[in-house]
Amino acid sequence: MHLRFLFLWLLCSAFQTPAPIVFQTETCRIALDASGRLTEWTDLDSQTNYLAQEQASWLLSLMIRDSLYRPVGAQYQKAKKTLTLRFPEGRTAEIRVKEQASHLSFELLKVSNDQEVALAVWGPYGVTLKESIGETVGIAQNATFTAGIQALNPKTLGGYPWKDNDHLPQIDVFEQEDYEDLQEGKRWVLYSVEAAKPTRFGATLQAYVRNRREDRVIENWGHQRYVAPALNDGGLKGSAIALFGCPSGKTLETIGAIELAEGLPHPTINGEWIKTSPIANTSYLIMDFDESNVDQCLDYAERAGMHYLYHGSPFKTWGHYELSPLFFPNSKAGLKACVQKAEKRGISLGTHTLSNFINTEDAYVSPVPDKRLAKTGSSVLSQAIYATQKDIPVDQPDFFNQMDNNTLHGVQIGEEIIRYGRVSEQAPWMLLDCERGAFGTRATAHAKGATAFKLTDHAYQVFLGDAALNKEIAENVADLFNETGVRMLDFDGLEGAHSTGLGNYGEALFAQAWYDRLNSDLKSHFVLGASRSGHYFWHLYSRMNWGEPWYAGFRESQTEYRMLNQKYFKRNLMPGMLGWFKFTAGTTLEDIEWLMTRSAAYNAGFCLVMDLPAAEGNGMCNKLLETIRLWESARLKGQFPVRVCERMKDLSTEFRLEKGADGQLYLTEIFSHKFKHVSKVRQPGEPLFSTFEVKSPMPQALTELIVTANGADLTNLKWEINRSKQMRMNVTLKKGYTLKYTGGQEARVYDAQWHLLETIPVLDGPLVLPAGSNTVLFDARFANPDPGVEPFAQVEIRVLDVERRL
Repeated sequence: MHLRFLFLWLLCSAFQTPAPIVFQTETCRIALDASGRLTEWTDLDSQTNYLAQEQASWLLSLMIRDSLYRPVGAQYQKAKKTLTLRFPEGRTAEIRVKEQASHLSFELLKVSNDQEVALAVWGPYGVTLKESIGETVGIAQNATFTAGIQALNPKTLGGYPWKDNDHLPQIDVFEQEDYEDLQEGKRWVLYSVEAAKPTRFGATLQAYVRNRREDRVIENWGHQRYVAPALNDGGLKGSAIALFGCPSGKTLETIGAIELAEGLPHPTINGEWIKTSPIANTSYLIMDFDESNVDQCLDYAERAGMHYLYHGSPFKTWGHYELSPLFFPNSKAGLKACVQKAEKRGISLGTHTLSNFINTEDAYVSPVPDKRLAKTGSSVLSQAIYATQKDIPVDQPDFFNQMDNNTLHGVQIGEEIIRYGRVSEQAPWMLLDCERGAFGTRATAHAKGATAFKLTDHAYQVFLGDAALNKEIAENVADLFNETGVRMLDFDGLEGAHSTGLGNYGEALFAQAWYDRLNSDLKSHFVLGASRSGHYFWHLYSRMNWGEPWYAGFRESQTEYRMLNQKYFKRNLMPGMLGWFKFTAGTTLEDIEWLMTRSAAYNAGFCLVMDLPAAEGNGMCNKLLETIRLWESARLKGQFPVRVCERMKDLSTEFRLEKGADGQLYLTEIFSHKFKHVSKVRQPGEPLFSTFEVKSPMPQALTELIVTANGADLTNLKWEINRSKQMRMNVTLKKGYTLKYTGGQEARVYDAQWHLLETIPVLDGPLVLPAGSNTVLFDARFANPDPGVEPFAQVEIRVLDVERRL
């Protein structure tokens, strides 16, 4: 009898499903089955399981000999908080698990027989959340719940090993229908598909770590063959992630808690986390201040209401980052004195850097090149060479004949750098037309078998560092900050860290080395941006300010790109920034109001690039800076209503913000209509006027006029409204001059740099338009035209909506 019961018990046990392995935080539950596959990612509040059923989500997988292996078994020892995953071929992975209020952490303690394990992959974990997906920060959300992943150290890369070079796909994956198409070459962006990726069912969350114990030859830096050197970073051991689920409204708060619990960077300003501080997206001024003019530059920053003044190019060289004596003859002491002056006025100073770029005149290159300069690869001399020899024999050409992204053609042999013109087309392989002792190094003889390293370079005519040298360069920048008190910078050219062969990992290591070197005072207040974002780097940077003014006009340069960036910033919990805008002697009040409208629309800061000649040359400079100050103050106080901000996102809209006599702020929408009146040649007596259609949003709408003469002088300006009311202006408007009528009984004439030249009476003012469509006729005579140029009048009719108090 007992044997029968025992048999039945054993039979039932054989068919019984093993109990799941369950981990829980205060807000979510994540469970695994006995094979190591996730079975749930549940919101404890709604009891909704958001784990996708369309694909299997394994906690950890191993890449062995180019094949990805899933676990076949999982066992959790609760007392030791250790999860052991079993893999084929008897291999195991031991993982430490910690359950915390905000998240679960998983740390890879050991992989048995890991010599052949190329990498370990966390996930991908499929979730059905799709309302907002932050590919950089690593989150997937709907209106009520967020699922997320965080890499807990730099070597754990947010993302999937889509590419051997660990340069994750640099595309905006949301702009395509096929989310699996990760080929680059689409719209240029400065971010990558990383820790979160959209899918047809929602999103996946993923991270990985690579075993870097051996050199690898990869495609990198525009080269088909590039040596990624071995790196002693502990290998797979120590890779760690955090998984979490929380109410969507507490996503940022939860990530902050993870940072503090796991010892991740958690920068603050005035005691507040930079990710929630309004200082993160405050606007700032770029002026190349120096020891003699810093007070003037600070004056302009104050007028604009800006608390950060930034120097665009303060260095003599990149690499050692020594200050230029042109700006700072007293070197660091001079910069420190500028910092102290600024701090007394409530302003912090910043500098621009080019990350690991190294000028050829820097001491890392000349007169003795550093052994840690980044190298694409190497060969050996097939014969000895003497000091003046111009053709250099090498055993193999592979790393020298890659001419894309090969600007300097530099080769390092011992303490000499040689530049070659070309590579022979067949064996015996030769570097031809060489310059010996390049960049101030010393030409010398070299023995047969000496190693010839192809140096990695960049189109800026610079060399780059390997991982060890990059760390030192980052520390050079930190030392400058520690010694002078500079608190703001950008790591422009951060992609140069790919010279390490580490991809996105190299970028994170560079930024981490800088941060680790900062003193406690600097860590309590700095503002950091860069040319690239990144998953782990997200914890370090304050914001990204992308968009440059060099390619078109004030409103046109990279405008679409700037606005599209705001979507990226929002889904990745980053403050909005609009990029750089160039202030010139000809910058207009209307341009500034257009910029401030976009700034308010997206709650996004920007930087104004200005020099003293432009500031002193623009006759309206003070007015323009005061306008910035008024708008910026209102934005940072959150005074713009959401519905108005949505309207402002339309690039065709323009608004004016003014302070009334009662001290209140008043916002007016302006409907701008721009036209050209060209010089015409017609039959005698035939009218030469131009006819425009202008819509008015309201009855008796006040209307402003702006006319600029181009290619000729303008005289006898005349307006006619709806073929009834006329307005004449007795003025000669010289080439390049502008007439502005803003209501009342007078108009003003300005030169091209906005210096007021004269005020003329307008007896027919003010100008008002009835609601609806209006026919406006404009006429003027052209005089003294420039030869070979078709003269025209640029006409802008600005119709004002009702004024509304904020």
